[in-house]
Amino acid sequence: MPTQSVDPRTGVGFGPGFPDTTPNHVRALVALAAVAFPQWATTSDARRAVALSACAATLEASGGVLAALADSETALGVARLEGEVARAAFQFRAFADVVSNGGHRGIVIDTEVPGAPPQGHPELRRILVPVGPVAVFGASNFPFAFGVAGGDTASALAAGCPVVVKAHPGHPQTSQRTADLISDALARTGAPEGTLALVHGLDSGRQLILDARISAAAFTGSHSGGRALFDLAVSREQPIPFYGELGSVNPVVVLASALRTRRREIIEGYIASLTLGSGQFCTNPGLLIVPSGTDLVPEIASLVQQQPAQTMLNRGTRSLLEDQQRKVLALADAHLVAEGASARTGFATRVALISVPMSTALSDPQALATECFGPVGVVVEYDDPDDALTLISSLPGCLVGTVHADADDEAADSLVAALAQRSGRVVWNGWPTGVAVSPAQQHGGPYPASTNDLHTSVGTSAIARFVRPVAYQSFPSERLPAPFRPAT
Repeated sequence: MPTQSVDPRTGVGFGPGFPDTTPNHVRALVALAAVAFPQWATTSDARRAVALSACAATLEASGGVLAALADSETALGVARLEGEVARAAFQFRAFADVVSNGGHRGIVIDTEVPGAPPQGHPELRRILVPVGPVAVFGASNFPFAFGVAGGDTASALAAGCPVVVKAHPGHPQTSQRTADLISDALARTGAPEGTLALVHGLDSGRQLILDARISAAAFTGSHSGGRALFDLAVSREQPIPFYGELGSVNPVVVLASALRTRRREIIEGYIASLTLGSGQFCTNPGLLIVPSGTDLVPEIASLVQQQPAQTMLNRGTRSLLEDQQRKVLALADAHLVAEGASARTGFATRVALISVPMSTALSDPQALATECFGPVGVVVEYDDPDDALTLISSLPGCLVGTVHADADDEAADSLVAALAQRSGRVVWNGWPTGVAVSPAQQHGGPYPASTNDLHTSVGTSAIARFVRPVAYQSFPSERLPAPFRPAT
């Protein structure tokens, strides 16, 4: 019998959930994906683009229903979730465009003269091919954009790989309904059975990533969960690539030059970024590094005190945030500077600002890597900009780094260079929250921000995670794979 889902607001069961997928069923679903792989991998670009576009249209047509269902499981709010469904649909259309244009093929041909082999070695033709069935592990804070219909799924399907998704336990009904809709859309457009499947349960996830027929895996979530999956992926007799996006503190450095002209803008921008989505973004500006002697921290604290309580995903997420906050406050001479309005429900929390002395930060920069997954910011003040540079250079890998400075402030150059070494995206005079789905996007960073910083989990370049290169040497044109042949 189905289990019962739990309303995050009340803790009361409200409807059918889903039991853990049995081991036999997991094996059967992966077997179907393996059988579907050759057909889906060789489906024409035009037909695959049609299938991806159909998935987008299905999401848009069901946006209101999906958002309401997700809100009942996550308390994220219908308006936010409707926007997220729209983003998921946009991602599918973006990958459909990539596939339509052949951008996923990466074709390179060694010829000095068109139609003639190069001198000194045989003619080579290189192409990217899909890797095989992919396991995707859904995120808690983005049921759609990083869930069953998220960028990991869309990019893997676009690459020609069937996908088996492990549903996040925080929104099982939403995951199942989304999987049903996407599966139906794929089937209507001729995709083989097994192109998309869904499993439920922690043990199912372990079994999934260990199945020899799975060729790659992607995950967005906590460091502990991601590291556990990474260890499983590389422990296999045949290890597979594991693309985990595990979050980070995303440092923001403010130089004195920026405060001369944009002081209030910076203060308000920081609060808006810190509280966006109740701080439940992996790109939250968790570490703010500012000049001392400017009274900036008291002004930020004053605005923090005016903030209303923030709605969290569920009680479990709030409890995790409280644990993370206590860990930061346990650092030497760290103290709570300000808090917002009190939380009146079991799934809400206060906005908070914690001060950590630069001496503490420099003595143990790894301790500042604690990501407070919620509207809790850590501020460190510096007397000497070189201390800010030393701190940045000592931090573990991050997804995003930000600098606020005047354009003619040469002191920013070394900070930008240091942030580029520690993060996958560097922002100038802006804020890290908000990750555009675009060709140039880089959402990933050195470990522990992600397990592979050569790739991105957002944007159309994400497709590169699920293809591998093959070179064809000295082949007659009639024996080459179809993408190399002239159009007829």
